[in-house]
Amino acid sequence: MNDSATQGIKTVLHPVSDINKAKAVYAALLGMQPQSDAPYYVGFEAAGQHIGLVPGGGPQAMTSPVSYWHVADIEAKLAEVTAAGATIKEAAHDVGGGRLVATVTDPDGNVLGLLQD
Repeated sequence: MNDSATQGIKTVLHPVSDINKAKAVYAALLGMQPQSDAPYYVGFEAAGQHIGLVPGGGPQAMTSPVSYWHVADIEAKLAEVTAAGATIKEAAHDVGGGRLVATVTDPDGNVLGLLQD
């Protein structure tokens, strides 16, 4: 796989207003308890995907779910998509354990996430 290819959407983060109520709904939907459970983030690993619940949209102030495309080289992909017309919303940054995330908006304002492990 070249550095430009994506590995698909494997992570979707959902802003929630009440983390405990949302956790109960997603646990019932997915048929499991969360693998990560903190007041600031709840995460489920289901069928090869990561589903995250972010109270109040988190520091990035999400107002709708954001899908994260997994990529081998986040900086190369950011350069490629911005050259094609996307706008950087949130520059690449480490969210822990060496995981880098960034968000861009497409020409219609849709938020697209990029994630590099």
